[in-house]
Amino acid sequence: MATDKKTTTAKPPAKKTPAKKKKKKFSFGKALMFAFVTAVLGIICALGVYIFIIINGNKILDANIDKLDMDEASHLFDVNGTEVAVLHGEHDNREIVKPEEIPLKLQQAFIATEDRRFEQHTGIDFMGIGRALVKDVVARSAVEGGSTITQQVAKNMFLNNNKTFFRKATEMSIAVALEDRKTKDEILALYVNRIFFGNRVFGVKAAAKKYFNVSDLKDLKIWQMATLAAIPKAPSVYNPIANPDKSKERRAVVLKLMQDQGYITEAERAEAAAVDYEAPPATGNKDYLTFIDYVINEAEKVYGIPEAELLSNGYKIYTTMDSNAQKIMEQTFANDKFFQKNGPEQKMQGAMAIINHKDGGLVGIIGGRDYVQTGLDRAVVPQQPGSSIKPLLIYAPALESGKYNPYSMLEDKEANYNGYAPRNYDGVYRGQVDMFEAVRKSINAPAVWLFNEIGVKTGMDFATKLGIPFEPQKDRNLAIALGGMTKGASPLQMAAAYGAIANNGYLNTTHSIIKIVDDQGALVKEFKQERVTPAMSAKTAYYMTLLMQSVVEPGGTGTAAKFERPVSGKTGSTQTVIKGLEKYNRDLWFTGFTPEWSAAVWIGFDKSDAKHYVTMSSGSAAVIFKEVMQKALANRPMTKFVKPDGVPDLVKPELPPPIKDVGELQAEYVKSNGGPSVVLKWSSLGDNVTYRLLRKTDKDKEFSSEPMLTTTQTEVKDITIISGETYQYAVVAYDPKTEKTGTQSPSVTVVIPADSALPPGQVPGQGTGTTPGTGTGTTPGTGTGTTPGTGAGTKPGTGTGTTPGAGTGTTPGTGTGTTPGAGTGTTPGAGTGTTPGAGTGTTPGAGTGTTPGAGTGTTPGAGTGTTPGAGTGTTPGAGTGTTPGAGTGTTPGAGTGTTPGAGTGTTPGGGTGTTPGAGNGTTPGAGTGTTPGAGTGTTPGAGTGTTPGAGTGTTPGAGTGTTPGAGTVVR
Repeated sequence: MATDKKTTTAKPPAKKTPAKKKKKKFSFGKALMFAFVTAVLGIICALGVYIFIIINGNKILDANIDKLDMDEASHLFDVNGTEVAVLHGEHDNREIVKPEEIPLKLQQAFIATEDRRFEQHTGIDFMGIGRALVKDVVARSAVEGGSTITQQVAKNMFLNNNKTFFRKATEMSIAVALEDRKTKDEILALYVNRIFFGNRVFGVKAAAKKYFNVSDLKDLKIWQMATLAAIPKAPSVYNPIANPDKSKERRAVVLKLMQDQGYITEAERAEAAAVDYEAPPATGNKDYLTFIDYVINEAEKVYGIPEAELLSNGYKIYTTMDSNAQKIMEQTFANDKFFQKNGPEQKMQGAMAIINHKDGGLVGIIGGRDYVQTGLDRAVVPQQPGSSIKPLLIYAPALESGKYNPYSMLEDKEANYNGYAPRNYDGVYRGQVDMFEAVRKSINAPAVWLFNEIGVKTGMDFATKLGIPFEPQKDRNLAIALGGMTKGASPLQMAAAYGAIANNGYLNTTHSIIKIVDDQGALVKEFKQERVTPAMSAKTAYYMTLLMQSVVEPGGTGTAAKFERPVSGKTGSTQTVIKGLEKYNRDLWFTGFTPEWSAAVWIGFDKSDAKHYVTMSSGSAAVIFKEVMQKALANRPMTKFVKPDGVPDLVKPELPPPIKDVGELQAEYVKSNGGPSVVLKWSSLGDNVTYRLLRKTDKDKEFSSEPMLTTTQTEVKDITIISGETYQYAVVAYDPKTEKTGTQSPSVTVVIPADSALPPGQVPGQGTGTTPGTGTGTTPGTGTGTTPGTGAGTKPGTGTGTTPGAGTGTTPGTGTGTTPGAGTGTTPGAGTGTTPGAGTGTTPGAGTGTTPGAGTGTTPGAGTGTTPGAGTGTTPGAGTGTTPGAGTGTTPGAGTGTTPGAGTGTTPGGGTGTTPGAGNGTTPGAGTGTTPGAGTGTTPGAGTGTTPGAGTGTTPGAGTGTTPGAGTVVR
C-alpha cells in the first residue's frame, strides 16, 4: 500500500561569526623601546650630520686657509723710529693685533654684545639658532642669523652675507672646524681684526686710532671699549664721528649687557655711560704726503715692491725722514706770506728738498703748496736753475783743475762768444774781479769767461758726476753757464749735488728707505750705501764752501738765507723771455747747505706766461730756505764747517797798496810864443804812477771811458783847444799792472777865449799827410814826428855845429847843438840853423835858402821857395802844397809848404814848423827846426838836449823836457 511521504529540504549549516581579536594594550616597555630606537637613529643621524659638518668644514677651511691672513696696513717710521703714518689701500685700513694685545675688558665688551655663550659653545650655539628660527617664523623672513662670534668669523672670512640655510650650514661647518683648530682667544682676535668699523677702518686697532687717537689698546678706557663694541651692529649709524648721539645710546646698551653679565660694576657702567664723545683732531690725512709718495715710488723702483703689496702686507718701513723738518716745511709752504699773489689762472708754486749729505738720507721733501696724494711732485721736476748751476758747472771744475783758486782774477768785460754775448745784471763791467767777488755778487761775465777757459765739456762732465742731467748735444754751449739748459735740474738733484760739496767731495746716493721688515719682524729689504770715488777733491769742496759762504754775507746776493749757523749757498734766477717783461723772472732758486744738511728751494709758476711770472725779489727763495732750516735745526747742536786734513789754508795774496787819489787839479789857459794852450798841473803821487787825463766839452754829458792822454808826468799842455770852446778836465791815477784806477779828481773848467790864432775847428800847424804826424816818403826815417819839436834819424846822429845850433851832419841824421836852446820845441818844428831855416847840408837833401826859409835844392828833393817857407821842387819828388801848411812829396823827405810853417801831419801839431824856417830834408832823418837848437835822437826821431830846454823823446817825434821849459805837449 502506497503510502504518501513528505519530502523535506535540508538547511545549510549556519555560518559561525568569527571571534574578534583582543586589542593589545600599548605597554610602557614598548614605548620605551620605541623611544630608544628613535633616539639611537637620531643619534646616528646627528653623528652623521656632525661628521659631515666637520669633514665639510675642514675641507673648506683647508681650501681657503690663506684667507686667515688678512690684508694689513703697513706702518711708516721716521728716522728716530717713531711711527708717523699708516699706509693702506683706499678700502682696507687695517692693523692686526695679537690675542695678548687685546685687554680683557675689551674682549668682554664684544662677548657680552655679540655672543654671551662664546666661552661655552663649540662654534654653534643651538640656543641661539632656536631663537633665530622663532624670529624668522614670526617675521616670515630670514631676519635673525643667530650666529656665534666663531660663525661670524667664518662668514666674514670665507662666505658672503646671504642669509640662506645652505650658507648657514656651510658657516656652521667652518665654525666647528675653526673651534677645532683655534683657541677661543685666537678666534676672538680674528673677529676683532676682521670686522668693519666705519670710516674706511677695519679692525679694532685702526678703529681705536681713528676714533680716539689711541695706538695701544691697553690704554683704552671702559667707555671707549663699549663705544667700539657698539659699532659693528651698524657701522655707518653707530660710529661716534658720524653720529655721536646714537653712538652714545648704543654704548649704553653695551655697558648694560656688560654689567648684567658681571663684567663691570654699576658704578663703572654709570661713569662710562655719562661720557660725551669728542673727536680727536684730524691727523695723517695731509701730513707727509710728498714724502710718503716718494717712499712708495722708491720701494717699487729700487726694491721691486709694488704699491699694492706695500700697502697691504703689514710692512714696517723705516725711513730717513725727520718728521719735525717735514712738518715745518709743510707749514712754511702753506703760509701765503712767503709767496706772491696768485695769478688769475695759476697759483704760485714752490718745492723744496732737504738731504742729510753725510749719508744721502732724504730729510724732507715737499712737492707743492697744495700737494695732494700722488700729485705732481715739483721737487723732482726739472726747472731752469739759473746761476745756482755756476758752482757745479764752472767754479768747482775750475778749482779742481788746479789752475785757479778763489782769489784768481777773472775777466769782467763785455764779450761776444760767437754770437753769445752774456750781460751783467747791473750793466757794470769791472775789468777784472777775483773769484770770490764773481761768486758773491753772481756776476755773469766772469763766469762765462771762466767757463770758456776751462771748456764746456769739462764743466758738463764735472756736473754730470754730481748727478746733474744734460742733453749731450743740445746743452753743449756756453749758455748753460747761466742755467740755460734744455730741461734743467730738479730741487732734489740740486740739493744732492751741493751736498757733495758739503761732504768733502763725496756724493752719497739719495734715499728715503732705511729698511723694510714684515709683520713677523723679518728683514725684507735694506739700503746699503756704496762708497764710491769722490766727485771732487776735499780741497775743491772746502774752497767752494768758503766761496759760497761769502754769498750770504753782507754784499752777497743770498744774505736773506743767513741765520745763526754757518751757511753756504748760491742764488739763482731765470728771466722771462716775454716781450716787455724781461725785467721779471720765471724761476727763483736758493741752493745751499749747513754742516748738517743741504737743501734746494724753487719757486715759480708751473707755466710761465704773460699773466704768470715772478715779481718777487731774487732773495725770496733764500727767505724760505732760512725759515725752514733755522726752525728745523733749532734743537740740534751747532757745528761748523771743518777744513779737511791735508787741505792747505786759503791765504789771500798780498795786494798792491791801494791807488791814491789825485788831489787838486789846476788848469790855466796860456798864450805864449809857442801858441795858445791849456796848462794842466797836479801833485805827484810818487814814482811809477801813471795818470789818465780826461777831457770833455760842455756838450758832453760824461767823460769818455777812453782817456785823452796817459802819462807819468804831472804837467801837460793841451794845444788841441778850439777857439770859444769850454772844456772840463779831470785826472785819475792808474796802475797798469793791476789795471785798477783810483778815484777821479774833482774836475776843473777852462773857457777858451775867441782867438784869431785859433781858427774854430782847426789847430795850428795841422796839415794833411798819409800817416799821423809823418811825411810821405819811400826811404826809412823820413817825415815829421807826431809831437812838435822832434827830428828824425835812422841812427844816432853825430857832428858839430859851426855856428850856434848849426851843424853839419856827416851821416844821415841830425847833429848836436853846442849852445843853449837845443831840445824839444814847444812850438811846431825842430831843426838846426842860425837864421830861420838857413843851413848848409853836406849830404843829399841839404839846400840853401835865398830868403827866410827858402832854399834851392841841389840834389833830388830840393826845391826853390819863392815866398817864406814855400818852394817848388825842380826834380822828381818835388810837390806843391795846396792848403796852408800842407805839402806832399814823392821822394824821401820832399814836400813844401805854401805858407810859413807848412808841413805834413794828420794829427794836431803834426808836420814841420809854423814859423819861417821850415824846409825839407831830402835824406833819411833830415829835418828842419824853427828855433835854434837841434838834438841827437837815441831812437829814430828822438834826441837829447845838452843844455837848458833839452828833453828826451820817448816815441818817434815825441820828447819830454827835464829842465825848465821842457814838458809834454798834447796834440
